[in-house]
Amino acid sequence: MMVEQIPAAGFLRDRQIVGDPKANPPIPAILPIGRSTWWAGVRSGRFPKPVKLGPRTTAWRASEIRELVERLSREGSGHA
Repeated sequence: MMVEQIPAAGFLRDRQIVGDPKANPPIPAILPIGRSTWWAGVRSGRFPKPVKLGPRTTAWRASEIRELVERLSREGSGHA
């Protein structure tokens, strides 16, 4: 997914970030990592902290995910 396709505002759930091929229709991943890797990165501080929208609803600010993708893209291309 291109960074331009990430909404400028709003929230994303973990399924939207790491994808869900079993959903109908399948949800493409923004980041090509597994769910456990995503949560490990959140716990370690490498990835943004989630926002609790309700007792059973956790999401991330779309703007922070956009910034993460841009940062990881720069790091991956050697322009850190």
